Amino acid sequence: MSAAGFVLAINLFVAGLFASAFAIVATYYREAIGARWLALAYAIGLFNGIFEFILPFQTDARPVSVAIFAAFLFALALSNIGLARHYGIKPPSRALVAIVLASLALNLAILDMPRDSFLRALLYQAPYAVLQLYGAAIIASRKSKRALDLALIGLMVLMALNFLSKPFIAMLIGSGGSPQGYLGSSYAAISQSVAAVLLISNGLLILLIIVRDMMADLQRRSETDPLSGLLNRRGFEDQADKARLLALRAGVPAVLVIADLDHFKLINDSYGHAAGDQVITSFGRVLKKSFDLRAIVGRLGGEEFAVLLPGGNLTLARGAIETARRMMLDLPATERGIDRPVTSSFGVALIEKDESLADALRRADRALYDAKARGRDRTCVADPANKLLKSIGTRG
Repeated sequence: MSAAGFVLAINLFVAGLFASAFAIVATYYREAIGARWLALAYAIGLFNGIFEFILPFQTDARPVSVAIFAAFLFALALSNIGLARHYGIKPPSRALVAIVLASLALNLAILDMPRDSFLRALLYQAPYAVLQLYGAAIIASRKSKRALDLALIGLMVLMALNFLSKPFIAMLIGSGGSPQGYLGSSYAAISQSVAAVLLISNGLLILLIIVRDMMADLQRRSETDPLSGLLNRRGFEDQADKARLLALRAGVPAVLVIADLDHFKLINDSYGHAAGDQVITSFGRVLKKSFDLRAIVGRLGGEEFAVLLPGGNLTLARGAIETARRMMLDLPATERGIDRPVTSSFGVALIEKDESLADALRRADRALYDAKARGRDRTCVADPANKLLKSIGTRG
């Protein structure tokens, strides 16, 4: 076996490993839709190497040469679909179909051109470069990009340049006297060796990105309350504590709000748990709409919710609370889930310097308890010393 053939065998093995890896990810994590397409892309890419091994034994090399080109072309196109799916971008299916069809037509048109023609070599490699650049553009179109995403964009641009450099290398050292002699040429050894490095780098980067996003999604799910769509207690306490520390370092205030639906047990007993669940969902939406976009909103459990407002003060908090209270009270029955108004009570604490989130939660909870004791449908605020609770809002 020639040096190029040996490296090609390694490339086949690596492509098979990545096809299996993406397939395993897609099997065990159903939301990883992009991984399915990438597994298919690498699986089809295997045929490119298989056809390369078959080529030297062909009397007429043209059918297998077209198959080699088509296999790698389809693999790149499917890889772009996989990347688009993973990044939540609508796959540019029409554009990719147009590129693939035009590339196949171009390949057939240059099939009988002299093998040592620079133009032929350039036209052969150009579609590969176009698809690599198109994939980089898909990732670049995403607004939020992190280090691994930028690295993948750079790698795909580098892979495109590699394809465009091949005609120049072929002109310098030759690419074999015939298609059947390709694997025995120095050009093939160089081409396959560079391909091996880029193939491994590309596969690893994409796999790392998928695993990174998969872990982030799993963490997000573990911190999300499935009923309200808000943060659960764990997620709220984690994110709220981080926001509290950032506010402290920036020297700005932060306000903690505890909210509770009034007479919720009676709602469940009278209308059933399904109606109660709709009331909770509605209240979660109301809180999200009423507070600043920077606010961290969570459901602590049952009918109790919490909001941390970084950079806010008691006046701002009071305005948002009153908006939420009135909005919940005025919700149409179809949105509320029951045919009677639902009121809510609030406890507020201005987080003091060096005060922990747990301590602030206790103060706000005491303020909520006072609001309940005073008749509900109101807001109470805890004073810094935890000795006096002053009502700052009244019913209706």
